[in-house]
Amino acid sequence: MQPIKEKVSNAASSGKAHVDIYKAKAEEKVEKAAARTEEEKEIAHQLRKAKEAQAKMELHHSKAQHAADKLRAKQSHLAVTKPQPHHTPLGTVAPHTGTAVPSYPLGGNPTLPAHKKHTYM
Repeated sequence: MQPIKEKVSNAASSGKAHVDIYKAKAEEKVEKAAARTEEEKEIAHQLRKAKEAQAKMELHHSKAQHAADKLRAKQSHLAVTKPQPHHTPLGTVAPHTGTAVPSYPLGGNPTLPAHKKHTYM
């Protein structure tokens, strides 16, 4: 579905660029008809070229945006939506004494069965 959407969007952008180019050409003709000197005609010609270049630049920019949208939709399943849990530190500092307090249980691994637990007392 995304490739079709990209093609349609590119066609619409291309049509807009062509309209902008035709507008620039029409404006050049009007300005050249009103111009009195060769310099004014040259200015009108250069303005048309600048407007055409602007239209082509916008066309390429929109095509790049459409390709990025297609890629983003294709790889949306790879995006990480939830932050990953951070590891807890091995020990913390007691606020009232400033000494290190272990964050793990002192009786050994709590997931082991009772007969395999090592206690240090």
